[in-house]
Amino acid sequence: MSSPNPPEGYVRSLGLRDAALIVVGGIIGGGIFRSPNIAAQRTESGFSLLAIWVAAGLLTLVGALCYAELGARRPLAGGSYVYLREAYGPMAGFLFGWTMLLVIYSGSTAAVATVFSGYAIAAFGLPAGLALPLTIGALVFVTGINLFGIRTGAHIQNVFTILKLLAVAALVVTGLAFAGAGSTQALSADPSMQGVGFAGAFLPVLFAYSGFTYLNNLGGEVRDPQRTLPRALGLGMLVVITAYVLANYAYLSVLGHGGLASSEAPAADVMRRVFGDAGAKAIALGIAVSTLGFCNITLVSGARVLQAMGEDGLFFRSVARLHPRWRTPNVALMLLAAWSIVLAASGSYGQLLDYATFADWLACAVTVTTLFWYRRRDASNPSFRAPWHPWLPLLFIGAVAAVVVVTMLDNPTNAGIGVLIVLAGIPVYLVWRRLFSKSHV
Repeated sequence: MSSPNPPEGYVRSLGLRDAALIVVGGIIGGGIFRSPNIAAQRTESGFSLLAIWVAAGLLTLVGALCYAELGARRPLAGGSYVYLREAYGPMAGFLFGWTMLLVIYSGSTAAVATVFSGYAIAAFGLPAGLALPLTIGALVFVTGINLFGIRTGAHIQNVFTILKLLAVAALVVTGLAFAGAGSTQALSADPSMQGVGFAGAFLPVLFAYSGFTYLNNLGGEVRDPQRTLPRALGLGMLVVITAYVLANYAYLSVLGHGGLASSEAPAADVMRRVFGDAGAKAIALGIAVSTLGFCNITLVSGARVLQAMGEDGLFFRSVARLHPRWRTPNVALMLLAAWSIVLAASGSYGQLLDYATFADWLACAVTVTTLFWYRRRDASNPSFRAPWHPWLPLLFIGAVAAVVVVTMLDNPTNAGIGVLIVLAGIPVYLVWRRLFSKSHV
């Protein structure tokens, strides 16, 4: 059973619906509307492309099942940080939080907020010079709504996620019922792509499934977490896999494999084919809402990691404080949002994100290894246990390790800099422990 709310701690107010929508909203950003063409460029047919999306989704579901058990064992704010700290010591937790703050969460938030501004400009016909103000305004907005309690933020996040699912549904219906009616090209082979292989497409597709770990960061605010976390992760992943496969099938039905491979904006191309420019603007608005919801989740969940670090003395004590009325880590939230704005304004966030994107999945794999530690050392009997242990965790760890190796071979410069970013946290940790472990500033 979960413990009651501590007098000065988080309030457990997120139910199953809220938690499942957080999972969906944390995964579906702008990628499904923009970048399936990359995967199409690396496959030989529509069938192999859809197989990639299904396989990557099932692999992510395996990771989600492992995280479901971790969340049931430790339903606390901080997610991966907590598991890594308990299993491997404070340095491991600090390195996760360091990379999360420096580039992973902040960089992805900045990048996706910029996508928001681009599509908002397209949807409303605004001047291009408003891109940066819109980006900053979006981040300030999603930060502001979460300063007044998790329930307020959850209500708005639910709206964001439902709207993005409606945008996906509109895209699928348009593609299959109108533009792709009677199409036989969806699964056919593409002669121009013969010999391109198969494995290279797995990387961009797997990245599109990133974000399933965000809910665990909010474990301290989920009602009946031992039951709710596993159910929400499973339900949310099934919704995402279905949405991704149907959206790609719609793209293939309308554009064909070759057309999808050459389209930089497949969602807009599909909608434009049926509804003209009005359709393209409508889907642009849907993408803008989708990206805004993603930014909301990354900031909220990342702030909980910083708050947990501050409480453990591994970051400034001020970020550990919760608002006396709203029970939210407002200092941590504003700090993460401020750094995201700095990255967005500097224009360097995209490159930083390239350096550390693979580190995000590497962190997921390392976190899943803590499940073996908990199985050996933790005598508790959680309400949910990942099935087919140890084979499913080993499958996830091995597959992610293979993706990391492929990434490092394909782009050793970016991967090497990503590793250096993580390793740079080691001297920072040692200095912090030496200077601040007692003062706990």
